[in-house]
Amino acid sequence: RGNNFPEAFEIRGEIVMPFHVFEELNKQREEAGEPLFANPRNASAGTLKLQNPSVVASRRLDAYFYVLMGDNLPADTHFENLKKAKEWGFKVSDAIELCHNLDEVFSYLRKWDAERHKIPFATDGVVIKVNSLAQQEELGYTAKSPRWSVAYKFKAESASTILQSVSFQVGRTGAVTPVANLEPVLIAGTIVKRASLHNADIIQNLDLHLNDTVFVEKGGEIIPKITGVDIQKRDPAAQPVTFIEHCPECGAGLIRNEGEAAHYCPNEDNCPPQIKGKIEHFVSRKAMDIDGLGQETIDLLFNRGLVKSVADLYRLKKEQLAGLERMGEKSAQRILDGLEASKNVPFERALYALGIRFVGETVAKKLAKEVISIQNLIEKTKEDLIKIDEIGDRIADSVVDYFSNDEHLKIIDFLEKQGVQFHLSEEQLTNRTEKLAGLNIVISGTFLKFSRDELKKLIEQNGGKNTGSISKNTSYVLAGENMGPSKLERANSLGVPVISEDDFLKMIQD
Repeated sequence: RGNNFPEAFEIRGEIVMPFHVFEELNKQREEAGEPLFANPRNASAGTLKLQNPSVVASRRLDAYFYVLMGDNLPADTHFENLKKAKEWGFKVSDAIELCHNLDEVFSYLRKWDAERHKIPFATDGVVIKVNSLAQQEELGYTAKSPRWSVAYKFKAESASTILQSVSFQVGRTGAVTPVANLEPVLIAGTIVKRASLHNADIIQNLDLHLNDTVFVEKGGEIIPKITGVDIQKRDPAAQPVTFIEHCPECGAGLIRNEGEAAHYCPNEDNCPPQIKGKIEHFVSRKAMDIDGLGQETIDLLFNRGLVKSVADLYRLKKEQLAGLERMGEKSAQRILDGLEASKNVPFERALYALGIRFVGETVAKKLAKEVISIQNLIEKTKEDLIKIDEIGDRIADSVVDYFSNDEHLKIIDFLEKQGVQFHLSEEQLTNRTEKLAGLNIVISGTFLKFSRDELKKLIEQNGGKNTGSISKNTSYVLAGENMGPSKLERANSLGVPVISEDDFLKMIQD
């Protein structure tokens, strides 16, 4: 609603399930004899994975928006932009506040630490952000998070209960996580039955024994953890909790690498949770984005013996899929279409999809740009890899170790023969130059020859970096029609050159 919208903008928010909706939903599930949700977060996450839109709608999820992004924003500050977003009809928390000094920040933290239960949804703390967009741009980002933003976590609520047993879970990477099974206890409005123990060191440091009375915190209102033991209540005959020596899923002997806290199952090619976890990661939205292959379908395919690795996905036939429970010809065809479409996913995402330890989206993008093809990456030594910007010993060791496995090489060879893109595209290679190397360029306004997205792509293809707001680190402002007056004023005050679309094209054509 309202007016004066930018031609294009992005707004980001977080989906939540209000407490009253969560309570009503669990009441309905209890009456229907269905298992209850543990907390609103789990209920929200589970709802978003559902395929039936009418069921999703009945869960009454809500969303709160926390950042407005784009090239022609109405203001130069985060706070004013959120106020505008609220005027336009987006739901923004009434609890946001502009602070002018540290005293005001700490006063705000104390207030909401005491009054957080007045907020209608689960929250684990406060995010403190630099208000000026120009200063945000100057501060920049690490590989994972902005330097201009920090999270303050509220003190967790706690209670005591009985440690009944410890079970062990195996993740996608083979990491084995101990989980405490507890006598149910109410903390922060939800029933807690389990708590992560993370690794063997935690068990040892807590000196846990079965049937101990333990103190449990619901850290950040979300993830329960054991913080201590009431030794006075321990039975003298209680047995200490020990970390297992063999994988609970496949029986392989566990290993623990020097300098790492976690134990791992090394049997990655035959351990069911690892196989299924790798497939789930491979098909996920940020990786190959294969439609129709959710966790339940992957479980069915694995249990029927139809898939034992990601390579087997590309061997699936329509009749095999259509014969699965709750799967008809239409659903089967959707999966096959998704597999075919995945062959157009760019190299950096295909590399990320392999699930190499410590190679997330950012690292995969960096490696793909540097090595051009997976064959080049396979041939790289540790010494070669650590010469690449932001690649350290841990990542280099993991990459070299991954490609030293013959099974991995066979899978990659098969995937490549199926058409999966394990090299930069001809377009990426043909259009790559270093003409704008080291330059930070801000785009503002509308243009005659190219869209803003096309201009961003040209900047990146020529070695430059597109940034959202003007700072002392900005090299040029690429200005079109209807450039925001505040950006022009900012550029002039900092002495940043303002160039036209034609000026920019000359820079990359010369």
